[in-house]
Amino acid sequence: MADDSTTIELSMSELREVTLYAVACARPALVIFERACPDDRRPRDAIEVARAFAEGARRSKAIRDNAWAAHRAAREARDAGRDAASDAARAALAAAGAAYLHPLAKATQVKHILGAAAHAARAFELSAGDDPSVGADHIAQSRTLTPPVVVDVLRRYPAAPPGGGRVGELIRRLDASLRSGG
Repeated sequence: MADDSTTIELSMSELREVTLYAVACARPALVIFERACPDDRRPRDAIEVARAFAEGARRSKAIRDNAWAAHRAAREARDAGRDAASDAARAALAAAGAAYLHPLAKATQVKHILGAAAHAARAFELSAGDDPSVGADHIAQSRTLTPPVVVDVLRRYPAAPPGGGRVGELIRRLDASLRSGG
């Protein structure tokens, strides 16, 4: 495990795998957002540009622009009292953000790897009346989706940091599970 003062090796191929994993975790939550905001494509567009990068497209300004658009969609959904839709949009934001995982050995970077899974899990929880078992189920599914290369990249970083409310808790749960191999 690295400390906060070092950088890690991170290839473009690994970055693409991390992004593809984040896309796979975030995509199921789109239904929650699109049910609440049927005419708003911003989270879907963020996931699509992230997927295109993961499949070989250049890492471009379009990813950042669509990530910011998904962020605005999340804020607007939250402000409208649609918390599940907000977290679903944040999952899309996190999927696009995965393309910008930094090779800095800081615990905060774990959110770029696992944030999409955690926000999607939170969206499903909230959609089910704030049922934590639903989030736990999504985290378990996200664990089964994790390819070995993503686990290898994750283990180069320090463990997920404290804080972050329920989403932070879900990140730490998935992080610990992947690191332990269980």
